[in-house]
Amino acid sequence: MSRVLLIARLSAVAAVSAAAAVLIVNSRDSGKPALPEEQGAARENFFGSEKELPPIKNGQEMRPRW
Repeated sequence: MSRVLLIARLSAVAAVSAAAAVLIVNSRDSGKPALPEEQGAARENFFGSEKELPPIKNGQEMRPRW
């Protein structure tokens, strides 16, 4: 088997496997939420809400004391 034929076959196999991976990833149902509501509530309770933090009062920032 010549080197050119081997490289061509390997590249064809790689292209087919990449196309199959893309089709499998894109075929997921995007209509459903990623987490059920119960898991989402547990995640929000553990990690906190996605709201922004309140502003710092009177400019009290974390600074070194030197």
